[in-house]
Amino acid sequence: MIDVKKPTLLLDAPRARLNIRRMTEKSRRLGLRFRPHFKTHQSHAVGRMFREFGVGAVTVSSVDMARYFAADGWTDILIAFPVNVREVEDIRALAAQVRLGLLVESPEAVRRLAGAWPAAVDVWIKIDVGANRAGIEWDDIELFGAVAREVTAVAPLRLRGLLTHNGQTYRARTSAELAAVHGESLMRLRRVREALAGRGFGSLEISVGDTPSARRLEDFAGVDEIRPGNFVLHDAMQLDLGTCAEEEIAAAVACPVVALHPRRGEAVIYGGGIHLSKESLVTRDGEEIFGRVCLPEGDGWGRALAGTAVASISQEHGIVRTTPDVLARLAVGDLVVVLPVHSCMTVNLWPEYLALDGPRVGTIRGWQGTAHGHQAGAE
Repeated sequence: MIDVKKPTLLLDAPRARLNIRRMTEKSRRLGLRFRPHFKTHQSHAVGRMFREFGVGAVTVSSVDMARYFAADGWTDILIAFPVNVREVEDIRALAAQVRLGLLVESPEAVRRLAGAWPAAVDVWIKIDVGANRAGIEWDDIELFGAVAREVTAVAPLRLRGLLTHNGQTYRARTSAELAAVHGESLMRLRRVREALAGRGFGSLEISVGDTPSARRLEDFAGVDEIRPGNFVLHDAMQLDLGTCAEEEIAAAVACPVVALHPRRGEAVIYGGGIHLSKESLVTRDGEEIFGRVCLPEGDGWGRALAGTAVASISQEHGIVRTTPDVLARLAVGDLVVVLPVHSCMTVNLWPEYLALDGPRVGTIRGWQGTAHGHQAGAE
C-alpha cells in the first residue's frame, strides 16, 4: 500500500471469496436458490468469483448493470428494481441476450410492457412487507390480483412470483428483533401467495433479499430464492448490526492524512463524500459516523481503532475524531484505512479497486467511462 498517493478503494479478494463460499454453502444447505445481488461489488472480476462456486443466476439494480454483466457472460439476470417504462426498448434488446427477470408493482407498468418480445420474460411482483419503500402493500390483495391478471394477459410475460427486500432487518438491534421482523415478513409473503393461489394464480415463488437475515438466520420456510448482496464485502453497518466479524469486511478506502489538530482531537484526511459516500451510521452508542478507521498493516489493514471514526465529511475532506494515543501515532503523509458505512454506496463511486495482492480490478463505472464500453484496466 506504500504506492497509494490519493484515496483508493481497496479489495481483499480472499475475504470476498470466503464470504461467497460461506453464503453459497448456506443456501445449498437450506435448499434455496442463490441469486446474489451484484449491485454491491459492481465488478466483472468479483462476479467471476461466484462462478467458482457454481453460481449462475444474478440480481442487478438497473438495465445498465444488467448489460454490464451480460457482457461478461451472465445469462440469467433479474433486474430487482421496479421496471422503468422509459427503458422498455432497451429491456427488449436485453431480453434477446439473456433470460431476463423484471419487477412490477402496478397494472400500468405491465401494460407498458405489451408488444413484441424476442423471448419469454419472467415477471415478479414487488411486495412491501413493511419497509415502505417500493412495492404493493402486503395486505392490498385486490391490487396484487389486478397486477397478476395484467401479467398473464401479456405474452410472453411469465408470472414468476413475489419478491421483496426487507429493509426493516437493518433496524433490528438484537437477534430476537431480527428473527421477529424476518418471521413477520415471511408470514406476509406466504399470505399473499395463498390469496393469489385462491384466485387462480398458483405455483408462485417467493424471493427475498437482505444480508442480515440471509447471513444470520436459518428459517426460510416458504422461500424459494435469496438475493443478498452486501455480504460479499460487508461494511461498518453490518459490523454494527452484528451481521459480520471485522475480519470479514473485504473493501475499504485508503486515505492520506493531510493535517493533524491535536487540540481538537482530530485528523483531516483526503477522503470525503466523493470517496466514501455521505451515508452515515448512528452507532449503538448514539454517535453518527461516516466510517470506522484502521491503520495499514502488512498488505492490508488492521483492526478498527478504538475511540476513532470519521466524524464528518465534505466533498474532499474527512474529519477523523480520535484519541490522543492514536494522534500520537499519526503523521502528515501517513495513510489511514476507512471501513465504509455502506459498501454498496461507496463502491458505486469508483471506476476500479486496488486488490491487496496487486492487480487493478475494474467496476461498471470504469467500463461505462470507456469509449467502447470495454472495461478499463485489469478485470
